Amino acid sequence: MIEGKFDSKTLAKMNAALDQICEQTQHGGRHSVRKRIARQIIRCAGSGKTTLGELIAAGECALSELAPAAK
Repeated sequence: MIEGKFDSKTLAKMNAALDQICEQTQHGGRHSVRKRIARQIIRCAGSGKTTLGELIAAGECALSELAPAAK
């Protein structure tokens, strides 16, 4: 799906960012939480912001927007 859209280095950074953010939260293993964070990371990378720091920041932003019970 997104493999053709991004190069392998960017995909690796996106996965690393997703894993790092999901490890920060108790519910990081829930599909709905991971999906929300992943969407924000994909959006960030799609806009050209592809450093690990930028992708993590996007994931943290998505995490902060989740309802407290989902964190």
